[in-house]
Amino acid sequence: MKETKAQKGFKVFNYFLMIGIIFLTLFPFLNVVAKSFSGEGYINSGQVGLIPKGFNLETYRLILADDTFWTNYKNTIVYTVVGTTISLILTTMLGYALSKFRLKGRKFFIGFAVFTMFFNGGLVPNYILINSLGMTNTIWAVVLPGALSIYNMLIMKSFFESMPNELEEAASIDGLNTYGILTKIILPLSKPILATMILFYAVGSWNSWFGAFLYLDKKELFPVTLYLRNMISGASGATEAGASSADNMTQISANIKSVTMVLTVLPIITVYPFVQKYFVSGIMLGSVKQ
Repeated sequence: MKETKAQKGFKVFNYFLMIGIIFLTLFPFLNVVAKSFSGEGYINSGQVGLIPKGFNLETYRLILADDTFWTNYKNTIVYTVVGTTISLILTTMLGYALSKFRLKGRKFFIGFAVFTMFFNGGLVPNYILINSLGMTNTIWAVVLPGALSIYNMLIMKSFFESMPNELEEAASIDGLNTYGILTKIILPLSKPILATMILFYAVGSWNSWFGAFLYLDKKELFPVTLYLRNMISGASGATEAGASSADNMTQISANIKSVTMVLTVLPIITVYPFVQKYFVSGIMLGSVKQ
């Protein structure tokens, strides 16, 4: 059908609107990147926009030359991989079980799970619990306390509920038990929601620093986010990274926030394009009951 003038005008309006939204979304990030490569004087005077001014790599050089930074970066990768794996297993198992209407006490378990979204023991009891379990200064203090997100579990439960019951009935007739149906039938058909959960949990684990701040005392166990947070919070971080002069200290204090943001989000930005298509379809499939 031929488009009317109103439809063409509306389409043009949408194009300009989306371009404006994209620009407003990208501008803060591009400004941060520009500041990370700019000189201290230009940053303090507010002259840096989308293009770096007074090109300077001093802060990058000092941070990347620090062995502690790379140790903490490796820790973050380990925490993210282990934490995401544990979270994905727990979320899948609980979501699949609660998606079955034949499960006795299903409503009670769902209500109990939702209750924990709004109420918890609090910071001090959580710390006492982790300490009493002997998990302080271990990887488990970082990956276990927030291993299961009830919100993510509810999305996955809705996705499993949208699957035809005939699939499981046919698999059961063929001799598969519950675990066989889950691993051989359900999970291969759940790639979109699994990719979505991996993205959610991986981003959360990668950006997390508060748990490590509470439960870890040894610097060699810190995630990179906590290392960079300490760099931002005081000049002592710059000294540890190798700053040896007042000029270096001034330059580092000027763009340390920008440099740390870039170094932290770079891996996530690199991975996201490969899972973006699963992310969109997974959210839609998990949120709408078919």
